[in-house]
Amino acid sequence: MYNKIRLFRLRRKEPYSLYYQILGFYPHDPGIYEQACLHRSSSVRTEKGHWINNERLEFLGDAVLDAIVADIVFNEFESKKEGFLTNTRSKIVQRDTLNKIALKIGLDKLIVSSTRTSSHNNYIYGNAFEAFIGAIYIDRGYDVCKKFVQERIIKPYIDLSLIAKKEVNFKSKLIEWSQKNKVDVEFALVESFTDHENNPVFQFQALLAGISGGVGIGYSKKESQQNAAQMALKKIKTDKSFLESVLESQILRRSKVDAEEISDADENSDLNELSQENELEEREYHAEIITEQN
Repeated sequence: MYNKIRLFRLRRKEPYSLYYQILGFYPHDPGIYEQACLHRSSSVRTEKGHWINNERLEFLGDAVLDAIVADIVFNEFESKKEGFLTNTRSKIVQRDTLNKIALKIGLDKLIVSSTRTSSHNNYIYGNAFEAFIGAIYIDRGYDVCKKFVQERIIKPYIDLSLIAKKEVNFKSKLIEWSQKNKVDVEFALVESFTDHENNPVFQFQALLAGISGGVGIGYSKKESQQNAAQMALKKIKTDKSFLESVLESQILRRSKVDAEEISDADENSDLNELSQENELEEREYHAEIITEQN
């Protein structure tokens, strides 16, 4: 009742009523939820000179949501193995799913952003949802956060049995991305062994232009490659330095191939000029990719 009266007296009443509709409770610290809805395009500078937006909360919420969904899936599917549980969790916490959930619960009405949504930044809502989870965790703790996910997200919007059967082909998505952006991709076996029940276990890593995007483990080659591909896709979306390294490595690879072709052609000057033009075009193209990713 105290929180309700206190929030009623605040000047911006409408956003807090929306918080209640989404959360099912009144926040102890409304400011942390405001920050969760603040996209970096509308960052606010503090008196100390720090820029505030929802990126730090998104980082925290991502980890908390992974833990909560793992907790829920673990208890829901008591007889299933690690690979099944990992895949089911990944289907729930993938960006497309979170984006849709954010829209369904009305979180988009609270997001402050100066960026117009497009095909390149359409994860604003899903990212804000993760930040929102981080805010709940800070404001109320793990138990309340888990209850929110169970009661107000999983039950009304996600059929666990149905989503567990849904096939998400991360490997195909990664290959599609690599073809679109002209980046070499391969899956290399790291090791294979047997677990304590004598079941075969495989570890594959996804290599993008020779750079590891992640190592996946599974009870089949397909499963481990899917897990590796999922990790690589997540790094592409969230780690700018990784994406830059991959694109730079790809340019160097192409330059090396061009150099070998020039050598075979007795260092023909026309081919040399063509190689330099190709490298310049490729750098410009990759710069566009990084800009779009941002």
